[in-house]
Formats: sequence, C-alpha cells, structure tokens
Amino acid sequence: MQTDFLVIGSGIAGLTFALKAAAHGKVLVVTKSELSDTNTSWAQGGVAAAVGEGDSWELHEEDTLISGAGLCNEVAVRYLVQNAKPCLEWLIDLGARFDYVPGSELPQLQLGREGGHSRNRIVHHADQSGWEIERALTEAVRKQENIRILEYAFCEALCERNGRCTGALLHPKDSDPVTVSSRATMLATGSCCQIYRFTTNPPIATGDGIGLASAIGAKIENMEFIQFHPTTLYHREARNFLITEAVRGEGGILRTIHGRRFMFDYDSRGELAPRDIVARAMHAEILKEGVPFLHLDMTHLPEEKIKSHFPKILEKLTSIGIDPMRDPIPVVPAAHYQCGGVSTDLSGRTSVPSLYAAGEVACTGVHGANRLASNSLLEALVFGASAADHAKDHASEHSAGEPRRLPLSTVRKVEVDGFIRRLKRIMMDKVGIVRNNLGLKHAAESIEELASEAQQDDRFHVSGAEAGNMIEAARIVVRHAIERKVNVGLHYNSDLGPPSGEGANRQGAST
Repeated sequence: MQTDFLVIGSGIAGLTFALKAAAHGKVLVVTKSELSDTNTSWAQGGVAAAVGEGDSWELHEEDTLISGAGLCNEVAVRYLVQNAKPCLEWLIDLGARFDYVPGSELPQLQLGREGGHSRNRIVHHADQSGWEIERALTEAVRKQENIRILEYAFCEALCERNGRCTGALLHPKDSDPVTVSSRATMLATGSCCQIYRFTTNPPIATGDGIGLASAIGAKIENMEFIQFHPTTLYHREARNFLITEAVRGEGGILRTIHGRRFMFDYDSRGELAPRDIVARAMHAEILKEGVPFLHLDMTHLPEEKIKSHFPKILEKLTSIGIDPMRDPIPVVPAAHYQCGGVSTDLSGRTSVPSLYAAGEVACTGVHGANRLASNSLLEALVFGASAADHAKDHASEHSAGEPRRLPLSTVRKVEVDGFIRRLKRIMMDKVGIVRNNLGLKHAAESIEELASEAQQDDRFHVSGAEAGNMIEAARIVVRHAIERKVNVGLHYNSDLGPPSGEGANRQGAST
C-alpha cells in the first residue's frame, strides 16, 4: 500500500494532522481500536486558552513555566500559548460545541479554572470536553475524501531505510500484515500509563508509540515525569474513573476520611496547587492515616452547579450509590499523563527524518517536569497542526524500507496477562509518586527479568505486542528516573532531598 501521509493513532493530535494534511495529499489513519477509542475521548477538563477578559498569552505562558518547574522549553511554550486562540477557533469552526455563558448578549465562552492557572481559561463542554472534541474531529475526518480510515489494525513496526522512516508494517484484524509506504509518518499513539496498576487511562494506552520509536532509534526524553492525577475514584465498581480537576476549580475540597482539610498544610494555593504537589500531599496523608483513600468534598457546592457542570460525574457516582451533593467522594491518585516522550521540535519532527510525533507520545518540551492542567489537548492540537504544515512541504519520496522491531516484539499469548500484572505492580510500588534509589534499582532488575523471560512467537498477537511495548516503555521510565539526580516536578526520589526548581541546570534524561 502507498499513501502520502500515514497517521498512527486517532486522537486529537492524529486527526488534526490528518485533516490539515488532507488538503495536500492522500492520508491513511490507522488505529488499533475503533476511530473514537482514544485518550482524547476520556479527557474531562477542556482546552486551556487565554481568551477571557483580563487574560493574556503572557499569563498563560507564566503559569505553564511555573508548573514545569524550570524544565520547560520556553520557545515551545510561547509557540503553544500564542497559537491557542487560532487553533481553538479552527476547532469551533469544525463543529466542536463548547459551553457559553447563558444569557449574555454576545456569545461568550464559559471558562473554568484548574490547578496552576492564575485565571479562568479552560474552554469546556461540561465534563465531557474530550469526547466532544473527538466527536467533531471524527465527523470531519469521515467526510474527507482524501482520508482513508483503517480501524482495528495494529502497528507492528515502523519501517526504515538509510536512516529515514518510510512507513509502517500494519496488522489488520483477521488479516495478513501489510506494509504501508508513506512520504511522511505521524506517530500519535498517546500514553504509556497502562504500565501502572492504578491509572485513569483507557486500556489502549500501552505505550505503543514509545516501543515503535525506540525500535527505530528515535530520541526519547523525560519519561521519568509521569503525572499522577490526584482525584481518581476509589470504588470496586468503577476503578480508574477520573474526577476532573475542574471540581476543585469550582471549590471542591480535599479532606482526610476524618474530615480534616489538609492541602493548605502543604501549599498556599490549597487544592489549586499544581498536580505534583497535590498528589504528593495526598500520598503523605494516606501513609499518615494508614488508609487506602481520601475524600473529595463537593457537598457545600450548589446542587445546580454540580448538575450543570459535572453531569457525567454525577451520573457515574449516582450509579454506584454515591450522592456527591451529600456524600464525600473516595479518591486516590493514579497515573494519568506521560509528560516525556519522543523528542520533537516545533514542527513535530523527531530525530528520524520523515517521522513526526504529536500529542501525549511526544515530548515538545512544553510540559517540562509537570504538565499544567488542560494544556494537553491544546498541545496535541497546536503541534498536530504544525506538523502537518511542515510535512506538506517536506515529505520525502516513496521508498521501500525494512521493519524495525524491538527485541521484545511479541510475548507468548499464554504469558501476557501474567506479564502485565507483574509489570503494573512493579511500576506502582517502585516508580510511583514517591520513589527511592533501592526501589528504582529493584524495578530495573525486575523489568529485565521480565524481558529475559519474554519469548518470540511465530504467530502474531496484538496483546503480546502490546506487552512488549509496555515492557520497553517501563524500562525507559525507570532508566530516566535513575538518571535524574535532582527532585523536580513529578520526579520525587526520597533519597535526593527536597524538590528543586533548578532542574534545568542538569541535562535531562534521554534515550
């Protein structure tokens, strides 16, 4: 098969790239599940953009840099915040329906506020913003004659010739593998957070892009910075359900199970401190109290606000017997966002020619050591667009390349479940919110033991290939965590002393 532009992944980054590139050639969008089964669809909060009165890109830039704890690429941050408004307008023109202030004479976006932001600047669709954005993008993509969609097809390997990415080896469901030659390839596969036992991510977030990039030799940076979302529902019937940070933005309070408000003991911003600070505070309180969870209290908020702002959360909680207007919500931190990834420039270019990356799989430098809330959808949108703009003028000619696989390309089907359970436990126990030298050493050794046990299998199994990618992603996270000798942002090693804002003085971890 041949195409001008190959897109691996169908979230906001991949579909933005596809729609922009479709004006300049044929596009093939490949996804291992259905088109809308993405991390984007699960995003509750919204898109951060300085579009409100009294706000500015300068303030948005400042908030982003503060959250990034000295490790942000300032050029990339400025590019992000200055392109937020035009990219948001493009999304609205495409058909994305965001919430507006009711009763205003002129249309005025209703803006929420989340931790780390000095202004209300979160553009949202109630608490289903990602779902709404994915809906608009999916509908637009399906109408495009220049875009072909291949669902339930797993990317087994990227192909390479003379140091250049030439496409990919794909394995469609119930079919034989096929090599796709492309002039430019976009990697938009999302997160690796399924390597953790507790995560807000959907089952598809298995680090496939990290595995693919590692196998072809692309530079990977800052994987030690895994962001843990502070408020994930703790309930046996709804594991991994996210309670958006916007709840705290609207006045939700974190309390111990005995009702004590504790966040101001850790930070003057209280519940609106950046996520790394909130997650560590919760971790400390859980250890101090000897309990498995804490409480998020919404009972003091107006019922109408809860019903109008958080309908999806209200529906989920009610279905399992929790009334958030009367009951505190049991919550724990869980792995939520991969701040590092495949290293890219402002045009989404990786270190491998003709290979681009955008969205959560990429490391643009925007997030530094800790992502500012709701900058993730914005980053995917802005850099997905910039990558397409570059690729249309710099796509290479078609050529045949060889698949570049990891040594762990597959794990035998019978072993997959056991491998994944063991890996998730290792990562959660040893490479979580708080780490130490001995735990990281044990994690590295345990992952290598898993890797040595993994065996090649002549038959191809998607779940086995996912397990191989998860092992590779975990291996890189641990390696980068060991190399990071300063506590900064999301990386906290209890053997290294207090967190520092001087992380930029040390060269970042990369592979």
